[in-house]
Amino acid sequence: MNASHAHRHPVFCTVVPPHLLDKASLSADSRRADLAQRTLEHDSMLRTRRRVTAVRGIAPALGAPVSDEPSRTIYDAQHRTRLPGKKVRGEGDPLDKDATINRAYAGLGATFELFLKGFGRRSIDDSGLALDATVHYGEEYNNAFWDGQQMVFGDGDGDLFLDFTVSIDVIGHELTHGVTQYTANLAYLGQSGALNESMSDVFGSLIKQYSLEQTAEDADWLIGAGLLGPNVTGVALRSMKAPGTAYDDDELGKDPQPATMDDYVTTNRDNGGVHINSGIPNHAFYVAATELGGKAWERAGQIWYDTLTGGELASNAKFTDFARLSTAAAAARYGDGGTEHRALQKAWSVVGVPIVG
Repeated sequence: MNASHAHRHPVFCTVVPPHLLDKASLSADSRRADLAQRTLEHDSMLRTRRRVTAVRGIAPALGAPVSDEPSRTIYDAQHRTRLPGKKVRGEGDPLDKDATINRAYAGLGATFELFLKGFGRRSIDDSGLALDATVHYGEEYNNAFWDGQQMVFGDGDGDLFLDFTVSIDVIGHELTHGVTQYTANLAYLGQSGALNESMSDVFGSLIKQYSLEQTAEDADWLIGAGLLGPNVTGVALRSMKAPGTAYDDDELGKDPQPATMDDYVTTNRDNGGVHINSGIPNHAFYVAATELGGKAWERAGQIWYDTLTGGELASNAKFTDFARLSTAAAAARYGDGGTEHRALQKAWSVVGVPIVG
């Protein structure tokens, strides 16, 4: 039922969480404060618009074959906020002179490829959905987002944030919100919202690992590495290996993510802390993937994908629901009591989420 309704109830998902921009908006540097406030206000407006505007689902033609090749289109907003903007590169077109356009195109392709070759999924909706992205959105816009239909990238201000196409995991993160939208359709609130965010971090990281041919041991497990500006004390937006350690900066504050339920954050901000408490299931995935070793998308990623798409994950799922279902998925695919099953049991135990039922 979730999947059939998902495309009609999209959420507006940004990669930079509001708590981080809130902190920057208090900067003594008026330029930094103004840009952060402008991004917050713009995101709030888009979020409200997304709630009140029905989004048309894009359905494939009945009986039409679903392609194993992506269909990508990149648009240039030319520093305005009208979408999609001017078409600048289509599927199969040669490299553009603009590196931002090329990075967006490559990131869409890498995401399509991992979902196809890793999990047999044909695009975001498993029906060959065309992948559209807009670059150069707004003026010094400090965010990137999935709006229910396409990807949108800001250029950053060059100070606190750089061009949002520089991190392939950010591209994968936002597109995975689309996969979640078309499958479990996890409600963007509280623990289900944190799971929604975590799914995007998990598959965003896997897309980066896949494109770099990294094993779980080789990966940095950072989300948004290379995105923070030269004046920021930090390495990324989030760390799956060590939640709470990605940044500690005078302007952006300290990374608030918990790694375990002992430090779960109760807040009314950010839809109940969806970008904060996602650190807990993120860390569970890291523990499972490193416990299993090798290429993380092959076993740990498969288990997470099975759980997300299996039809049993309710849209209002709690962490305990995902722990139970993912552990059961590991047993179903790889055997009860096997290496994968034990890795899942350990992962959820480490982060303090009980496996009940």
